[in-house]
Amino acid sequence: MVRKFTVLVLAAIAASGISLSVEASSPRAKEWLMARGGTCKSVSTCEEAVELWCGGYSRADGDGDGIPCENVCRLKSQVDAIKQRIGC
Repeated sequence: MVRKFTVLVLAAIAASGISLSVEASSPRAKEWLMARGGTCKSVSTCEEAVELWCGGYSRADGDGDGIPCENVCRLKSQVDAIKQRIGC
């Protein structure tokens, strides 16, 4: 019941346009990103994109170049640094 409520609240916050800062290394980051829609269009930072990708959203790197969600991530070196920092 609490999890369902949390997802509903996060979905409402996302729909309202309010921006929340969530550390990508947080165990709840994947749930939060998935509640926001779980696609590259739903992320606003490269860190969120890497967390989404590492969390199992393989379509984030559709061209297989090692850079997920190229709408927010530009450099492989940036992605690699984030992956190392969050333990992906």
